[in-house]
Amino acid sequence: MSAHLTRDGRDWSPDFLVAIDGEVCIGCGRCYKVCGREVMTLKGLNEDGDIVELDDDEDEEVEKKIMVMNDTGACIGCGACARVCPTNCQTHISQVAKAA
Repeated sequence: MSAHLTRDGRDWSPDFLVAIDGEVCIGCGRCYKVCGREVMTLKGLNEDGDIVELDDDEDEEVEKKIMVMNDTGACIGCGACARVCPTNCQTHISQVAKAA
């Protein structure tokens, strides 16, 4: 495996977002705003706990808004989402752990 380096040659280990705990997430959208790669997206939970699309017509059916994984493979492991999350609802793994 090749080493990851910063621009000036320092070692760097990416931590990839692999899951979001919907029971802990408050749907604030901070992680979405700092991620330029659309790794996650905002969805709704209905009264049955099912994940639903958000639109103006169905807002009354949504009990809670949460972030969910959208494109896991697009994550570059920068960690910006983890730094802005107020509830620590995300799970990240290093590339080393992922390969093991």
